[in-house]
Amino acid sequence: MPSKSIAIQNALEGDWQNATSINKALLNDNPNDVEALNRLAFAFTFLGKIKDARATYKKVLKIDALNPIAIRNLKRLTDTKNYGKGKSLQTTHVYNTFLEVTGKTKIIELVNTTQPRVIASLQVGQSLTISIKRSKIFIQDMGKQYIGVLPDDIGKRLIKFIKGGNQYETFVRSASSHRVVIFIKEIKRVARFKNQPSFLQTRNKSAILEKEKPKTKVHLFSDEEES
Repeated sequence: MPSKSIAIQNALEGDWQNATSINKALLNDNPNDVEALNRLAFAFTFLGKIKDARATYKKVLKIDALNPIAIRNLKRLTDTKNYGKGKSLQTTHVYNTFLEVTGKTKIIELVNTTQPRVIASLQVGQSLTISIKRSKIFIQDMGKQYIGVLPDDIGKRLIKFIKGGNQYETFVRSASSHRVVIFIKEIKRVARFKNQPSFLQTRNKSAILEKEKPKTKVHLFSDEEES
């Protein structure tokens, strides 16, 4: 019997074929399941089935015209030329989203994470937002729903840069139960910080990746994918 939890786990592991099959089965039971439609469209995107992904997101918008996930991802598919050619995201969106640059990107496990039911709704590659409150950096989804907090050492350093004018993008790297790992990327560095990296090199990344033990078929950090 297909279940939402299995569908989400397949997506987090990068098993897009199974994710597609399970979400289709869920939709056979409930064709108006917006969450299943969004997950199916996301899986189609990673498989390079861009027309199917667009059509599925449009189905979501017929049911929920203000659905933020469908609106955002449909715009992304429409705006990117490679998507229109049906090129697989394994070498475009995924590589570009998680491309590591020393001093400008970092993989971080959040602390004080939200409830498991909220974590279960997250998708790999989903955009998140940054909010500074009480000298901490809070991570939220696009609907301003709380996800977690950056560790204090990283957060305090980043607050200085953000208040000084630097800009950052944040994405879901992985999520399961009470754990959320994000990928944060510097997208603008102001002149006053030109010689100051946003992130200091540490050994934290290897520890995080070891705990994740990903089975993903999308090799997010492999140089071999840059072609």
